[in-house]
Amino acid sequence: MADRLSLDLESSLESLAQIEREVAAFGAEHGWPDDLLFHVQLVLDELATNVINHGYGAGGHTFQVMVESKPQAVRIEVVDEARPFDPLQDAPQPHTDASVEEREVGGLGVHIAKQLMDEMQYTRQNGKNRLTLVKNR
Repeated sequence: MADRLSLDLESSLESLAQIEREVAAFGAEHGWPDDLLFHVQLVLDELATNVINHGYGAGGHTFQVMVESKPQAVRIEVVDEARPFDPLQDAPQPHTDASVEEREVGGLGVHIAKQLMDEMQYTRQNGKNRLTLVKNR
């Protein structure tokens, strides 16, 4: 049983199904409770969608998702070569108290990740965005 899942993905929305499928199998292999699996999958869906739609904006690129399962936590990394973007500083703040019709588009995925994860860290190195997230078990 490997403690680490590593995915090299195409920058297309079809990759979201692969992430969901492979993370579900990985989580089952490691005995994740349903709420942990749901949180990890939701956050990865939101962040991968951001990379695909906003980071690259077009196909023909790749990005990586790594998930590490440890007894005390799950560690996630999302790595891409899109333009520099620090979601912790640069993502718009969503107006969660406004009605759906009044809300501006953007920022909700990062907001969800901040709410569901226990730690988030962004770095830009060697032309790559690296977002590291930790969810304590």
